[in-house]
Amino acid sequence: MSGLDILIVRELNGDIYFGYPRGVREAPDGPFEGAKEGFDTMRYSEPEVRRIAHVAFQAAQKRQKKLTSVDKANVLETSQLWRDTMIEVAKEYPDVELSHMYVDNAAMQLVKAPKAFDVVVTGNMFGDILSDEAAMLTGSIGMLPSASFDKNNKGLYEPSHGSAPDIAGKGVANPLATILSAAMMLRYSLGKTEQADRIENAVKKVLEQGYRTGDIATADGRVVGTKEMGDAVLKAL
Repeated sequence: MSGLDILIVRELNGDIYFGYPRGVREAPDGPFEGAKEGFDTMRYSEPEVRRIAHVAFQAAQKRQKKLTSVDKANVLETSQLWRDTMIEVAKEYPDVELSHMYVDNAAMQLVKAPKAFDVVVTGNMFGDILSDEAAMLTGSIGMLPSASFDKNNKGLYEPSHGSAPDIAGKGVANPLATILSAAMMLRYSLGKTEQADRIENAVKKVLEQGYRTGDIATADGRVVGTKEMGDAVLKAL
Protein backbone atom coordinates (compact mmCIF):
# COMPACT_ATOMS: atom_id res chain seq x y z
CA MET A 1 0.00 0.00 0.00
CA SER A 2 1.55 3.27 -1.14
CA GLY A 3 2.38 5.82 1.55
CA LEU A 4 1.83 3.46 4.47
CA ASP A 5 4.14 4.00 7.45
CA ILE A 6 3.27 2.31 10.76
CA LEU A 7 5.54 1.62 13.72
CA ILE A 8 4.39 -1.16 16.06
CA VAL A 9 5.98 -1.22 19.53
CA ARG A 10 5.50 -4.70 21.01
CA GLU A 11 6.39 -5.66 24.58
CA LEU A 12 8.50 -8.84 24.36
CA ASN A 13 9.23 -10.09 27.88
CA GLY A 14 5.83 -10.53 29.50
CA ASP A 15 2.22 -11.46 28.78
CA ILE A 16 0.80 -14.95 28.33
CA TYR A 17 3.97 -16.25 26.65
CA PHE A 18 5.94 -16.00 29.88
CA GLY A 19 3.29 -16.03 32.63
CA TYR A 20 3.13 -18.72 35.30
CA PRO A 21 1.54 -21.04 36.26
CA ARG A 22 1.16 -22.87 32.96
CA GLY A 23 1.01 -26.44 31.81
CA VAL A 24 -1.22 -29.41 31.05
CA ARG A 25 -3.15 -31.15 33.83
CA GLU A 26 -6.34 -32.89 34.85
CA ALA A 27 -8.96 -30.18 35.32
CA PRO A 28 -9.62 -29.83 39.08
CA ASP A 29 -13.02 -28.13 38.64
CA GLY A 30 -15.39 -26.59 36.11
CA PRO A 31 -17.77 -28.21 33.62
CA PHE A 32 -15.05 -30.58 32.38
CA GLU A 33 -13.62 -31.58 35.75
CA GLY A 34 -11.28 -34.55 35.40
CA ALA A 35 -10.62 -33.94 31.70
CA LYS A 36 -7.20 -33.08 30.34
CA GLU A 37 -6.76 -29.30 30.04
CA GLY A 38 -4.04 -26.84 29.07
CA PHE A 39 -3.65 -23.53 30.89
CA ASP A 40 -1.55 -20.37 30.62
CA THR A 41 -1.43 -17.19 32.69
CA MET A 42 -1.56 -13.68 31.29
CA ARG A 43 0.40 -11.32 33.57
CA TYR A 44 1.69 -7.76 33.40
CA SER A 45 3.19 -5.65 36.18
CA GLU A 46 3.02 -1.88 36.24
CA PRO A 47 6.82 -1.45 35.81
CA GLU A 48 6.71 -3.64 32.69
CA VAL A 49 3.99 -1.51 31.16
CA ARG A 50 5.67 1.75 32.14
CA ARG A 51 8.90 0.60 30.50
CA ILE A 52 7.31 -0.11 27.12
CA ALA A 53 5.10 2.98 27.40
CA HIS A 54 8.14 5.26 27.56
CA VAL A 55 9.66 3.56 24.52
CA ALA A 56 6.43 4.06 22.57
CA PHE A 57 5.91 7.69 23.58
CA GLN A 58 9.50 8.56 22.73
CA ALA A 59 9.15 6.88 19.34
CA ALA A 60 5.95 8.84 18.71
CA GLN A 61 7.78 12.08 19.49
CA LYS A 62 10.13 11.33 16.59
CA ARG A 63 7.25 10.74 14.18
CA GLN A 64 3.73 12.21 13.93
CA LYS A 65 3.17 12.45 17.71
CA LYS A 66 0.22 10.04 17.60
CA LEU A 67 0.19 6.90 19.75
CA THR A 68 -2.48 4.19 19.72
CA SER A 69 -2.45 1.81 22.69
CA VAL A 70 -4.08 -1.53 21.87
CA ASP A 71 -5.58 -3.68 24.62
CA LYS A 72 -8.66 -5.66 25.62
CA ALA A 73 -9.57 -3.64 28.71
CA ASN A 74 -13.28 -4.46 28.40
CA VAL A 75 -12.51 -8.10 29.22
CA LEU A 76 -9.02 -8.54 30.72
CA GLU A 77 -7.72 -7.21 34.05
CA THR A 78 -4.19 -7.15 32.64
CA SER A 79 -5.42 -4.88 29.87
CA GLN A 80 -7.15 -2.55 32.32
CA LEU A 81 -3.85 -2.19 34.18
CA TRP A 82 -2.16 -1.63 30.83
CA ARG A 83 -4.60 1.15 29.89
CA ASP A 84 -4.46 2.85 33.30
CA THR A 85 -0.67 2.86 33.20
CA MET A 86 -0.56 4.25 29.66
CA ILE A 87 -2.81 7.11 30.76
CA GLU A 88 -0.50 7.86 33.68
CA VAL A 89 2.66 7.84 31.56
CA ALA A 90 0.95 10.04 28.94
CA LYS A 91 1.08 12.94 31.44
CA GLU A 92 4.85 13.03 30.89
CA TYR A 93 4.40 13.44 27.12
CA PRO A 94 1.85 16.25 26.60
CA ASP A 95 3.00 16.67 22.99
CA VAL A 96 1.85 13.15 22.06
CA GLU A 97 -1.81 12.38 21.33
CA LEU A 98 -2.75 9.10 23.05
CA SER A 99 -5.74 7.03 21.96
CA HIS A 100 -6.93 3.57 22.98
CA MET A 101 -8.33 0.76 20.85
CA TYR A 102 -9.54 -2.75 21.60
CA VAL A 103 -7.47 -5.36 19.81
CA ASP A 104 -10.33 -6.78 17.74
CA ASN A 105 -11.17 -3.30 16.44
CA ALA A 106 -7.47 -2.60 15.84
CA ALA A 107 -7.24 -5.72 13.68
CA MET A 108 -10.20 -4.49 11.64
CA GLN A 109 -8.96 -0.90 11.35
CA LEU A 110 -5.54 -2.07 10.17
CA VAL A 111 -7.30 -3.56 7.17
CA LYS A 112 -9.90 -0.83 6.75
CA ALA A 113 -7.90 2.35 7.35
CA PRO A 114 -4.22 1.56 8.03
CA LYS A 115 -3.02 5.08 7.26
CA ALA A 116 -4.90 6.32 10.32
CA PHE A 117 -2.19 4.73 12.50
CA ASP A 118 1.24 6.15 13.25
CA VAL A 119 2.74 4.43 16.32
CA VAL A 120 0.97 1.46 17.91
CA VAL A 121 1.94 0.06 21.32
CA THR A 122 0.62 -3.23 22.65
CA GLY A 123 1.42 -6.36 24.61
CA ASN A 124 3.30 -9.43 23.53
CA MET A 125 0.49 -11.62 22.20
CA PHE A 126 -1.53 -8.86 20.54
CA GLY A 127 1.66 -7.42 19.05
CA ASP A 128 2.67 -10.79 17.66
CA ILE A 129 -0.58 -11.03 15.71
CA LEU A 130 -1.01 -7.39 14.67
CA SER A 131 2.57 -6.98 13.44
CA ASP A 132 2.19 -9.90 11.03
CA GLU A 133 -1.12 -8.49 9.84
CA ALA A 134 0.48 -5.09 9.28
CA ALA A 135 3.37 -6.69 7.39
CA MET A 136 1.01 -7.98 4.73
CA LEU A 137 -0.39 -4.48 4.18
CA THR A 138 2.92 -3.74 2.48
CA GLY A 139 2.40 -6.71 0.16
CA SER A 140 5.02 -8.94 1.76
CA ILE A 141 6.58 -9.69 5.12
CA GLY A 142 9.87 -9.19 3.25
CA MET A 143 9.24 -5.45 3.49
CA LEU A 144 9.06 -5.23 7.28
CA PRO A 145 12.06 -4.24 9.42
CA SER A 146 12.08 -4.84 13.17
CA ALA A 147 14.12 -4.28 16.32
CA SER A 148 14.17 -5.73 19.83
CA PHE A 149 15.40 -3.15 22.38
CA ASP A 150 16.84 -3.47 25.86
CA LYS A 151 16.32 -0.88 28.61
CA ASN A 152 19.36 1.08 27.37
CA ASN A 153 17.90 1.42 23.87
CA LYS A 154 20.38 -1.05 22.39
CA GLY A 155 18.67 -3.15 19.76
CA LEU A 156 18.82 -6.37 17.81
CA TYR A 157 17.79 -5.31 14.31
CA GLU A 158 16.51 -7.80 11.77
CA PRO A 159 13.73 -8.39 9.25
CA SER A 160 10.57 -9.39 11.09
CA HIS A 161 10.42 -12.63 9.10
CA GLY A 162 13.70 -13.98 10.48
CA SER A 163 15.65 -16.49 8.41
CA ALA A 164 14.45 -18.37 5.34
CA PRO A 165 16.75 -21.39 4.88
CA ASP A 166 14.50 -22.90 2.22
CA ILE A 167 15.47 -20.13 -0.24
CA ALA A 168 19.06 -19.54 0.91
CA GLY A 169 21.46 -18.95 -1.96
CA LYS A 170 18.73 -18.76 -4.61
CA GLY A 171 18.87 -14.99 -5.01
CA VAL A 172 15.12 -14.56 -4.66
CA ALA A 173 14.84 -13.12 -1.13
CA ASN A 174 13.67 -9.55 -0.68
CA PRO A 175 16.56 -7.60 0.95
CA LEU A 176 14.54 -4.46 1.70
CA ALA A 177 13.50 -5.47 5.22
CA THR A 178 17.17 -6.00 6.10
CA ILE A 179 18.15 -2.65 4.58
CA LEU A 180 15.31 -0.87 6.38
CA SER A 181 16.34 -2.56 9.64
CA ALA A 182 19.72 -0.84 9.25
CA ALA A 183 17.88 2.45 8.86
CA MET A 184 16.00 1.74 12.09
CA MET A 185 19.31 1.08 13.86
CA LEU A 186 20.65 4.43 12.73
CA ARG A 187 17.49 6.23 13.83
CA TYR A 188 16.67 4.61 17.15
CA SER A 189 19.94 3.35 18.63
CA LEU A 190 22.55 5.63 17.09
CA GLY A 191 20.54 8.85 16.76
CA LYS A 192 21.54 9.29 13.10
CA THR A 193 18.26 10.61 11.70
CA GLU A 194 19.74 12.10 8.53
CA GLN A 195 21.47 8.86 7.57
CA ALA A 196 18.32 6.84 8.33
CA ASP A 197 16.31 9.17 6.09
CA ARG A 198 18.81 8.66 3.28
CA ILE A 199 18.43 4.89 3.37
CA GLU A 200 14.63 5.01 3.61
CA ASN A 201 14.42 7.51 0.76
CA ALA A 202 16.69 5.32 -1.36
CA VAL A 203 14.34 2.37 -0.84
CA LYS A 204 11.36 4.56 -1.78
CA LYS A 205 13.15 5.73 -4.92
CA VAL A 206 13.94 2.20 -6.03
CA LEU A 207 10.33 1.11 -5.53
CA GLU A 208 9.10 4.17 -7.44
CA GLN A 209 11.44 3.16 -10.27
CA GLY A 210 9.55 -0.13 -10.48
CA TYR A 211 12.12 -2.55 -9.05
CA ARG A 212 10.45 -5.60 -7.50
CA THR A 213 11.56 -8.90 -6.03
CA GLY A 214 9.26 -11.84 -6.66
CA ASP A 215 7.27 -11.46 -3.43
CA ILE A 216 6.12 -7.94 -4.37
CA ALA A 217 6.08 -8.37 -8.15
CA THR A 218 3.53 -6.39 -10.15
CA ALA A 219 2.46 -6.62 -13.76
CA ASP A 220 4.30 -3.42 -14.69
CA GLY A 221 7.28 -3.92 -12.36
CA ARG A 222 10.84 -4.90 -13.12
CA VAL A 223 11.40 -8.21 -11.32
CA VAL A 224 14.94 -8.57 -9.99
CA GLY A 225 16.83 -10.82 -7.61
CA THR A 226 18.28 -10.15 -4.17
CA LYS A 227 21.61 -8.75 -5.39
CA GLU A 228 20.06 -6.58 -8.08
CA MET A 229 17.64 -5.03 -5.60
CA GLY A 230 20.45 -4.35 -3.13
CA ASP A 231 22.60 -2.81 -5.85
CA ALA A 232 19.70 -0.59 -6.93
CA VAL A 233 19.29 0.75 -3.40
CA LEU A 234 23.04 1.35 -3.13
CA LYS A 235 22.98 3.28 -6.40
CA ALA A 236 20.02 5.35 -5.18
CA LEU A 237 22.02 6.36 -2.12
